[in-house]
Amino acid sequence: MARRPRNEPAEPEFPHPRRSAALWGQDAALAIAARALRGGRPPQAWLISGPPGVGKATFAYRIARYLLAHGATDRGPADLSVPANDPASLQVAAGAHPGLLLLQRSVNPDTGKLRRDLAVDEIRKLGGFFGMTSGAGGWRVAIVDTADEMNDNAANALLKLLEEPPKRAMLLLLSNTPGRLLPTIRSRCQRLVLRPLDEKTLVAGLKHFLPEMSESERTQLAGLSGGSLGAALALASGEGRALADEASRLIEQAAQPDVVALMALGDRLYRVSDGLPKFGGFLVEALSSRIRARAHDGAPNLERWTAALARLKDNFARAEGLNLDPRQTLLSTARDLSFTAKRAGAA
Repeated sequence: MARRPRNEPAEPEFPHPRRSAALWGQDAALAIAARALRGGRPPQAWLISGPPGVGKATFAYRIARYLLAHGATDRGPADLSVPANDPASLQVAAGAHPGLLLLQRSVNPDTGKLRRDLAVDEIRKLGGFFGMTSGAGGWRVAIVDTADEMNDNAANALLKLLEEPPKRAMLLLLSNTPGRLLPTIRSRCQRLVLRPLDEKTLVAGLKHFLPEMSESERTQLAGLSGGSLGAALALASGEGRALADEASRLIEQAAQPDVVALMALGDRLYRVSDGLPKFGGFLVEALSSRIRARAHDGAPNLERWTAALARLKDNFARAEGLNLDPRQTLLSTARDLSFTAKRAGAA
């Protein structure tokens, strides 16, 4: 179904991770990566995992810039920073470095829509890329964002490459849910786990990106973000706060969803830039937070809610990939949540 014309408010611009030098609150993972890179013995692949919005892509580009500028040596600083005016940084920021490849879901040429999965054709690009003559720094770096979106054929193609890794090649896999990857892929990667950010770090990050916002507003956003700077920035953008409130309301009313309100919400999502994926992200965070709270209290039947959370993620990923009507997605999600609430109790 074609999307309606949008009339959403302008939203603040935030730098793409390839242009961002700021990495917030991930010192432990950064120290692990720095020891391996500067010690001259990095792994063939890193699996960078953590919740959405905690800096996985920013972290990956930081590693890439360092390798492309200094190689696996200690010539650069311990925090793996590379000056913005360094040739490697300038080329990475422009998306034009010959030693860096980004793999993401592609657009289907037949439909003009983003594919639901990261297809095998994308992963096969790695063979030619890693087989090319190394650049001046002697390294080639590929970022897969995200590995969770690979279909079965793509995952098997990636596994074959990991079994015979080329020299001076670094593969950086980003993952929100690493448990869904093939165990054989996980076993061939070194893990870098990025944690949810604490309130102090979130407030500092918000001050960096939104200096005109009041301290009380930053603190409020930090409390609503679930430890994700990306979520906090989304909340501050356009209708972010309203969508987060709608997500919480849907979870609270899971047993008896308001169908009329959901239809109206679906119409609103048409008019918001990336409205459906934004709402899906807030909904995932709202349900995840309630599951964590109930687990802390020792509540029963959590496995039913955990399964519902997995289905919810799949439902919104499918809707985004196929460009489905938001109303259809909201109604199917509400039915699933209602079914779960009636059998497992409130979330």
